[in-house]
Amino acid sequence: MSTRVVGQSVPKKDAATKVRGSRKFPQDFNMEGQLHAKVVWSEHPHARVTKIDVSQAEALPGVVKVITAEDVPVNEYGIIIPDQPVLVGEGDKVRWLGDRIAIVVAESEDTARKARRLVQVEYEPLPVVSDPREAMKPGAPLVHDERGDTNVIRHIKIRKGDWRKGLAEADVVVESYYITPYVEHVYMQPDAGIGYIDDHERVTVNSAAQWAGHDIPQIAHMLDLPQDQVRMIVPAIGGAFGGREDMHIQHVLALCAYLLRRPVKMVFDRSEVMTRTGKRHPYYVKYRTGATSDGKLTGVEIEIVAEVGGYASTSVPVIEAGTSFAAGPYVVPNAKVDAYAVYTNNAVTMAMRGFGTTQSAFIYEMQMSKLADALGMDPVELRMKNLFQDGSIGLTGHEMPEGVGIREALRQAALAGGWKEEDGRWIRPDLGPPSAPHKRPGIAVACGLKNVGYSFGSDDKSTVGVQLALDESGRIARVTVQTAACDVGMGVQTALAQMAAEALSVDYNQVRVSMADTASAPDSGSSSASRHVWISGNALVRACQDALRKRDEILMAETGETFVAAEHEFRGLSVRETKPYDPETGMCVPHFSYGYASQIALVEVDSETGETEVLKFWAAQDVGKAVNPEMVRGQAGGGVHMGLGYALTEEYIQQEGVAKTRHLSDYYIPTVMDMPREFTLVTVEVPDPTGPFGAKGVGEMTTLPTAPAIISAIHDAVGVWIDEFPATAERVWRAMQKK
Repeated sequence: MSTRVVGQSVPKKDAATKVRGSRKFPQDFNMEGQLHAKVVWSEHPHARVTKIDVSQAEALPGVVKVITAEDVPVNEYGIIIPDQPVLVGEGDKVRWLGDRIAIVVAESEDTARKARRLVQVEYEPLPVVSDPREAMKPGAPLVHDERGDTNVIRHIKIRKGDWRKGLAEADVVVESYYITPYVEHVYMQPDAGIGYIDDHERVTVNSAAQWAGHDIPQIAHMLDLPQDQVRMIVPAIGGAFGGREDMHIQHVLALCAYLLRRPVKMVFDRSEVMTRTGKRHPYYVKYRTGATSDGKLTGVEIEIVAEVGGYASTSVPVIEAGTSFAAGPYVVPNAKVDAYAVYTNNAVTMAMRGFGTTQSAFIYEMQMSKLADALGMDPVELRMKNLFQDGSIGLTGHEMPEGVGIREALRQAALAGGWKEEDGRWIRPDLGPPSAPHKRPGIAVACGLKNVGYSFGSDDKSTVGVQLALDESGRIARVTVQTAACDVGMGVQTALAQMAAEALSVDYNQVRVSMADTASAPDSGSSSASRHVWISGNALVRACQDALRKRDEILMAETGETFVAAEHEFRGLSVRETKPYDPETGMCVPHFSYGYASQIALVEVDSETGETEVLKFWAAQDVGKAVNPEMVRGQAGGGVHMGLGYALTEEYIQQEGVAKTRHLSDYYIPTVMDMPREFTLVTVEVPDPTGPFGAKGVGEMTTLPTAPAIISAIHDAVGVWIDEFPATAERVWRAMQKK
């Protein structure tokens, strides 16, 4: 039997147990003698807590303890900046509705729920800062007055060439103002878990996460414990999309277990997930793009204001990543970019699929679509004139590394979508008649690119181990891959198993992958940045090579040993150097590696109601090498589904820091009936020479072009540009009426 596994659509490792219902998610775990916990949440987006009275709650039969700020050994945490209190105490401020005042722990969930309503909290309301543009102004109320005299936590400047000269030389200048929405992750499994003290007296948390190894130091700091006294176990995860990078529940469970020395379980209800957890950053963007009459870009001027919400979370790296892609996958000789991340009292914003680049893709692709319209040029042709290729100089003055696949992705998407290429000119397809007299068809294209791995000089690394069980003849009988990589549904365990099978020349079914448990598995880094196939895959392949060498040495020595183990730490900086932004010019080498995508949307818009239906969709995804083609299809379909909701229906609404979108029924995610009637995936393989088997990341790139493709197609259909989205029926109808 052939051992060629990479490139084959083998079944996912966890598929059977999930389908049968035997695989446990965090809320499925119970322990003997467990307690139940509920959070007392802030009632105000900005206020000083003047009094907390827990006496009535603690007097309720069945209540074991009401935990307050006084019980927390070190009352601060944060994934990047430790600006968040675990619990807000008397005299301190709440800064958004997701702040916690107390934790009620009781013998039953029902008792805990009743008791939290008995906790009495008095507040002194403070001015609410709900618009980041206003929050930037001198004299605006400060969200974090202890951190200086401004709400701006990051300002990035990029100055490339002479942007004034570039725009002055343009024959056409397109100027726009864009607003992208707050967006909820909508992972289907609510935040849940159980905390306890294990047999080695370690504070242990069983919960969903995206990087168990990064939760450990935050929890250890909070509890004032050595890191080896904290343990994270990550079972099956019901989705994440960036929403589990921050700790919403892990540290709370750890605190309960530490204080009470009994197992404590907590499960958020959907309203808590909707109103008390982080969202995607809104961007407010001024954008000017210049081009010559033949379609060559001359310069851009961009201002981005990104809303942070009440706490920093990952906002600094999000805005850094988003800014680096503000001009898209296009050669722009002259650029001025100013990007700001700004505190407000709205919901905390955090990582979400694309990590700041989904918003950027919307703005730069809308600009390219408008530019094509202003020039009377085919949108594919305009993009082809300006797209990156190997060695192109990017926005921050860096040279694009080998493996640029965006031109091939666009070419294949356009041909699949019906475009024709004749002598270097691109001719759009005939859309045919509409399905009804009041329907208007439209078609549009968009591109996108994103980094693979952590950036700007970050020491991104992954450690992966392998254990080989040998039979009597010395052949490999079984393989165990040891990794703490959290599989949030994207199939990292399957991809690693395939790469191990390929590297070791064994059958896929001989390979198992360990559970993500920090007590036994090496730290493989975060399930984010579309990084695991590239960075953990590189670590795994090298570990396999080391294991094979050890096996050969054992066989030559005839020692009779039956197990071989090897472990390898791979660092991204070992193959490509990255550097942080220059503070004045922004020039840098931002990223290790890149993935690319191009998509085409064919829509029909109802001219009477403004409703948009996506009829057909083509997605070309450059993955370097498709480790598992069917998983690539799943990622592409899921990414387009998320992008379709971003474009047309999803909007998390707040007023003066108070959530109006409180339940899943208030938040309109697309169903299968909203998906394109026809969906075509075109898998493009332009290898990255530094990737394992040439592979790149794929998970986030699939969402980037979707919204601009759909919203540009709406313009193609009815002639209106929707610069503040989602493009709901009402927004489209109103735009048509104004036109």
